[in-house]
Amino acid sequence: MSYALTTKVHRCFADTLDDTRRSLTNQGFGILTEIDIQATLKAKLDVDVPAQVILGACRPPLAYAALQVEPSIGLLLPCNIVVRYVNDDTTVVEALDPRVMVSVTDNDALSSVADEAGRRLAAALDTLTPTIADS
Repeated sequence: MSYALTTKVHRCFADTLDDTRRSLTNQGFGILTEIDIQATLKAKLDVDVPAQVILGACRPPLAYAALQVEPSIGLLLPCNIVVRYVNDDTTVVEALDPRVMVSVTDNDALSSVADEAGRRLAAALDTLTPTIADS
């Protein structure tokens, strides 16, 4: 099983990051945390890495439903979405596949929550890639 939902976007990093935030919001996710990996590693280790931001997203109804089934599921929440620079016109956006919750916990009762979260995350990622008509 792959652990990521991934899309490659042919736009600059900053625009893709903004569009990712907007797409997640449109799917009912709030951004609880934001970690700028590039800035953090520069400040802490004085190393240079390509731009990369981790967005900690949460859709409260899904988080609540998951917690009702598996009280320790908070260890796997919120959903992490990574926006990562590849080059000047390409950015990769990756989300942890929520089905990982089911496989890690071996609790099939989480399947419906994971399926809905996965559909919403996939829909958010799909909006980032323009169709032929949008190009």
